[in-house]
Amino acid sequence: MTRPRTDASLFPDPALSRPESMLSFRERLHQTAKRNDSWLCVGLDPDLSKLPAAGPVAEEARRFLLGVIDATKGLVCAYKPNSAFYEALGEDGHDVLSDVCAHASRHAPVILDAKRADIGNTAKAYAKWAFDVLRADAITVAPYMGRDSVEPFFERPERGCFVLARTSNPGSADLQALRLDTGEHVYERTVKLARGWNVHGNVGLVAGATAPDELRRIRELAGPDMLLLVPGVGAQGGSAEHAIRFGANAMGDNAIVNASRAVLYAPDPAKAAADLRAELNRFRAR
Repeated sequence: MTRPRTDASLFPDPALSRPESMLSFRERLHQTAKRNDSWLCVGLDPDLSKLPAAGPVAEEARRFLLGVIDATKGLVCAYKPNSAFYEALGEDGHDVLSDVCAHASRHAPVILDAKRADIGNTAKAYAKWAFDVLRADAITVAPYMGRDSVEPFFERPERGCFVLARTSNPGSADLQALRLDTGEHVYERTVKLARGWNVHGNVGLVAGATAPDELRRIRELAGPDMLLLVPGVGAQGGSAEHAIRFGANAMGDNAIVNASRAVLYAPDPAKAAADLRAELNRFRAR
């Protein structure tokens, strides 16, 4: 099925009449995806062992990542830096993360992959760090401690929050695939909880491409409008076909497909991103 096209003059996008700084995460994401014809998200995760040893590690990481952003800025819908890699840089790591977030945000929304959640006051501090200090557009959160531990993240309507449902790592099934007395799996209950939390339309789900059957079930439970962040394509073995065929809605949208190592450490990151975007779009037009 080919994606239907509409006449923009008949169906104007209200977001286009407002400055980008006034757009919500969801609005900006859709605007960027449309402009770049892309649902590819590039993960900005600096592997210290793969950086050139030409100078201070933090400075090399900064230079490398800003270069990747410049090379791929017209090919993505979002960027996703994982905070752990920056923390591993030591005392300069937060400055590098801040610079990377600021530079990436000039071109696309930034999803901070931090998997944070805690008791109320601590969660509020994490939200302030992510949204006010780093100025990220969205963040990943772990729902294990329940609603109050993640509520400070999704109570800001203009920001996004991605709840871990079925992650892409091999051990995810240890807990997420357990079956409850109700007959549903833990990941299915998580999806239903997240839908109830989504009063502002800014809550999404993390659903890995490495578990295609569960990804398809999550899309079915979440409905067509909920955003899915789909990691695991590339180095982790997930396929672009599964990411789109099972993660996107019927229009081929709302699945933010993340690739990190497959783009970052390719001989030509721009070509790798362009090739992956083309592959994703081929399956979007199914």
